[in-house]
Amino acid sequence: MTHYQHETAIVDPGAQIGEGSRVWHFVHVCGGARIGAGVSLGQNVFVGNKVVIGDRCKIQNNVSVYDNVTLEEGVFCGPSMVFTNVYNPRSLIERKDEYRDTLVKKGATLGANCTVVCGVTIGEYAFIGAGAVVNKDVKPYALMVGVPARQIGWMSQHGEQLDLPLSGDGETACIHTGAIYRLTDGQCERL
Repeated sequence: MTHYQHETAIVDPGAQIGEGSRVWHFVHVCGGARIGAGVSLGQNVFVGNKVVIGDRCKIQNNVSVYDNVTLEEGVFCGPSMVFTNVYNPRSLIERKDEYRDTLVKKGATLGANCTVVCGVTIGEYAFIGAGAVVNKDVKPYALMVGVPARQIGWMSQHGEQLDLPLSGDGETACIHTGAIYRLTDGQCERL
């Protein structure tokens, strides 16, 4: 076996799980899921059929990753955070043909108990604070908090807030790594 699977976990036939991944207590992975190498699925995680999870993602306890969600490499999903896949669900109306795609780009952090409303893209290394509700696209490196989520700053790849204005231009270094980040016309990038 190329991955660890706890005896209480259910992995349906057809699911792909990469080398060195860990599937913990009471996890359910549906048959169409594609999970990369070195992934950790915490206790009570659900992974739907039409889900792609990149290498080295960490999905903490009590997270459901529903159909049409894609997590690129190195995404962190905090405990009990929520994905949706239908924008306006009703119990008595079938809307499985209305699922909206959600993309979480490389290295992003989704804090504990945050909610990601379907149909958005969260940029690389963005940082969503605990309890925030994301209902629109998020820029790369953006620090988002609140309900609805609003940007209050920028984060480095190391996970430290950068000394940059919210808009305009600027340049700063990460206090831990020395990596340089540049803000140009409201877009942040690592040089």
